[in-house]
Amino acid sequence: MAKGIVQRITMDEVKEKLGKLSLTNQYQVNFSSLNKTISDYLQTLGIDNAKNFLSRDLGLLCSDASLPASAFATGEVKDNFMGIPQEFAHTRLYTDIDFTFYVDEDYTSLNIFEGWMDYISDGADVDPETKNFYRRFRYPDDYKVNTMTITKFEKNLQRTLMYEFKNAFPKSITSLPVTYGTADLLKVTVNFNYDRYVVTRSGSTQPEYSILPLTNS
Repeated sequence: MAKGIVQRITMDEVKEKLGKLSLTNQYQVNFSSLNKTISDYLQTLGIDNAKNFLSRDLGLLCSDASLPASAFATGEVKDNFMGIPQEFAHTRLYTDIDFTFYVDEDYTSLNIFEGWMDYISDGADVDPETKNFYRRFRYPDDYKVNTMTITKFEKNLQRTLMYEFKNAFPKSITSLPVTYGTADLLKVTVNFNYDRYVVTRSGSTQPEYSILPLTNS
């Protein structure tokens, strides 16, 4: 019977390793801009400073965020290797991501996302024959953006991971509870959907693309 080998580690080695752990509060969320058509629509709602607010202030108001997750959809083969089932990956899946923002006293952060969602489903009508109410939705190219990023960095402010979300749009906005009890800062959580992300690591000259799966036309 083989004896286990105990690796000897000094306290200095432990301190060195534990002193290099990444912290959760060192990150930055950025929206560099929106599509011009979205910005123009927000102006019609009275949100004139949307472009500057997005690029300068919104990232500072982001109180909670997450680095994105992904997974593989898999299939199973049972006829190989004497009946032992094996899984294989066939599709890369990307999950929605949540960002939580403080709401400023002018409600600009809330109004931008409310306005963005209004733009997606802008227009409603009633069918003259059935009298049914319906909404008109814009084409995805009109409301999806490629300018949303989250960057994870360390104590020395060296950016180590940057995730750029492709074709992102707000999918939902959570309810905002208010109360006559103890006052607290008002926050809004926005759930974003996106097609894929591109991650750029520090020291890398080329981004690593999350490739979309091929589909049969």
